[in-house]
Amino acid sequence: MNANSLPPATPLIMAILNYTSDSFYDGGYYHTPDKFFARAQQCVLDGAHILDIGVASSRPGAPLIDPKKEWELIHPLLIEIKKLFPDVLISIDTYNSYTAEKCIENGADIINDISGGTFDNKMYDVVATSHVYYVLMHTSDIPEKMQSKTNYNNVISDIQSLIKEKINFLHQKGCSNIIIDPGFGFGKTIQQNYEILKNLDAFQLLHKPLMVGISRKSMIYKTLNVTPDHNDTLFGTVILNTIAILKGAKILRVHDVKETKILAKVLYPLFFM
Repeated sequence: MNANSLPPATPLIMAILNYTSDSFYDGGYYHTPDKFFARAQQCVLDGAHILDIGVASSRPGAPLIDPKKEWELIHPLLIEIKKLFPDVLISIDTYNSYTAEKCIENGADIINDISGGTFDNKMYDVVATSHVYYVLMHTSDIPEKMQSKTNYNNVISDIQSLIKEKINFLHQKGCSNIIIDPGFGFGKTIQQNYEILKNLDAFQLLHKPLMVGISRKSMIYKTLNVTPDHNDTLFGTVILNTIAILKGAKILRVHDVKETKILAKVLYPLFFM
């Protein structure tokens, strides 16, 4: 696949591949190479279009990772994933320009930046010169502080304005392959997350592919009064992802690929028949 042209499927399924010990849902599940690569293979078999590799948790309260340490962890994973799945798009979940540049040099197709360029001022230069796809996500601050910064005049228009400003800046640098993500759970209350989902179609006005990452997040499991790994949380995720697709989401970033693929098949006639 060519990262300069995203596959036409709606939705595209981005599988979360966490090589972490402390992610909120699957931290520690795949924290050995054998388990990680087995997880990647299952995601591809289940229908993932994109594999999103991350080695640092971005859960609320998580510390930032050192770029060189991050690259040291990602490098062998990326090399092997590229060998195993040459026809699958590879995304790197990083906010560090050093890591992004190294990964792009080694075949990464997408840089998924939870900070939208705010944690590392060199990130825009890296993605602009490489022409890979760049996921521009909104957050209010670093993970350690973001949930203490949830005050907005209007959560929709404020986020939309900030993303638009960054899109314009990226365009000036020559980067046009931009995917936008409103950042569910990143500096938002549960109520604000639902407000964003309710008005998700407003982000189509930015004329960029829209990615949604709500898989098993607290807006679901806290509303249901269960845990992230509870089956009700999965059921809630599928329901909210259905709404996201109908409101314009092009990419769903998920833990549960098989169930999302079923959702995509059921909704397929609405888009292509």
